[in-house]
Amino acid sequence: MQIKDLFSKKKYATIPTGRAKRDIPEGLMNKCAKCGTISYSKELEKNLKVCLSCGHHFRLSAFERLAMTLDEGSFNEYDATMESLDPLEFPGYASKLEQQKAKSGLLEGVITGDGTINGLPVVVAVMSFDFFSGSMGSVVGEKITRAIEAAHEKQLPLIIFSTSGGARMQESIISLMQMAKTSAALSKFQQAGGLFISIFTDPTMGGVSASFASLGDYNLAEPGALIGFAGRIVIEQTIRQKLPDNFQTAEFNLQHGQLDKVVHRKDMKQILTKLLDMHSKEGGSF
Repeated sequence: MQIKDLFSKKKYATIPTGRAKRDIPEGLMNKCAKCGTISYSKELEKNLKVCLSCGHHFRLSAFERLAMTLDEGSFNEYDATMESLDPLEFPGYASKLEQQKAKSGLLEGVITGDGTINGLPVVVAVMSFDFFSGSMGSVVGEKITRAIEAAHEKQLPLIIFSTSGGARMQESIISLMQMAKTSAALSKFQQAGGLFISIFTDPTMGGVSASFASLGDYNLAEPGALIGFAGRIVIEQTIRQKLPDNFQTAEFNLQHGQLDKVVHRKDMKQILTKLLDMHSKEGGSF
């Protein structure tokens, strides 16, 4: 199937009321958070989970992102069994971890490994907002650090898809130290000539945006992605000023020099292929 085929045969639907509404199988339809258009889930999936009406990019799970990005059958996962404990014995944290595992199908908020993109080898890390809102705790930081070190050892380019609400408060300073750990690993990797492509997806906030996510040789983002450190309300209350309507969007960050490019989801694999191929032809990323 070609990309152009994904945009044909657009179908929209309205949710019926009353008893008929209760008879609709769960997950059959999806409502766009931006324009309110209701689309059949299958049509939305064919369109890479981008709204057929307004182009809003729905959030993806880590599994969906990997499937859209890597060549089929090429992914080799790292640290698949690594999961968080409760180092500070924070009240209720252990039970919440179990709830998040059951809800998301993940053991933690990031999946790492290596694979190929149109035949070009890479190490990847894909965060998932489905697990604890993508918050970065000790395991997220450790898995990302190990992925960076694997890319260094294998002399492969590194790609990280970020999405996060920030540091995981239940792990306190242990969570915050992951900002320094991941950044230090990236510094060694890049000083050795490694190529790091960072991709911001909606949302990427807090400690993740303030550490490894902003350190790419190329910083890309999906359209409309929320990117920042503190939240809009906190900033407005602090400076006592009204912020622009598009504040902290990918487009706003691009305009103010924080990004290199905003890339539509349908073009992401092609752009990544061009960047990887360009550096490969220049003698590799090392």
